[in-house]
Amino acid sequence: MSENKGVEPLNLPGVKAILAVASGKGGVGKSTVATNLAVALSRAGQRVGLLDADIYGPSQGTLLGLPPETRPDVQNDQLIPIEAHGLFCMSMSFLASSKTPAIWRGPMASGALQQMLTQTAWPNLDVLVIDMPPGTGDIQLTLAQRVPVTGAIIVTTPQDIALLDARKGIEMFNKVEVPVLGIVENMSAHTCSECGHKSAIFGTGGGDRIAQEYQVPVLARLALSLETRLASDAGQPIVIDQPESTAAREFTALSAEVASKLLMQEPASAPTISIVDE
Repeated sequence: MSENKGVEPLNLPGVKAILAVASGKGGVGKSTVATNLAVALSRAGQRVGLLDADIYGPSQGTLLGLPPETRPDVQNDQLIPIEAHGLFCMSMSFLASSKTPAIWRGPMASGALQQMLTQTAWPNLDVLVIDMPPGTGDIQLTLAQRVPVTGAIIVTTPQDIALLDARKGIEMFNKVEVPVLGIVENMSAHTCSECGHKSAIFGTGGGDRIAQEYQVPVLARLALSLETRLASDAGQPIVIDQPESTAAREFTALSAEVASKLLMQEPASAPTISIVDE
């Protein structure tokens, strides 16, 4: 016997486009990419929101340089997003102590994500960037089920183990009919500050292989940058801290590619997903 359970989409009025920044595994720099991409889009004149959807390990508050005690105001039962570096932000780190882990089962975490999405008083936005948690679990599926995502980008490193998990992310978005706009190959190479020698620490060609396999473009190849790491640790996105640096220019170029891809997408509607028990 089969039972179909339809899922109603969440309504986000005033948000023109929703961009999911995802990765198949942790440790590939996805959150740093999401932060700098969002700031670069804002600096290009777009009105940008940033949602930290990593319920278990939120990091956007730190990356944006916000104090641990940062809390949103509440008006008419709605959370007022925190403004930082030109972005309108919401994160679980604003709603819980930084020393208290979220020890929740999947449905509880998914419910928290839905509350942050729908109970945040987002202003009119050109794009809402969602920093996804790594993997393809409950939170990712909730987003794909309930939110009209315009497109997704997959962040990976060139090494084979990261590519295996990146494939899973692409397959998940394909199955729920969310367009994958392209691949961001992070930590592509390191340039020695002393001699200028380039070292492909995590290998080469990984982003190209997966892009060719799934017929999507490589949107950017971002260098492994000490400056980016230092700026992130200091809560100053590199595109603001050192706007003329090579790393900042790479993020600016990525933002232009992403903005162009988003404009080419049709207005999205959340897919109707049926859960079938046999």
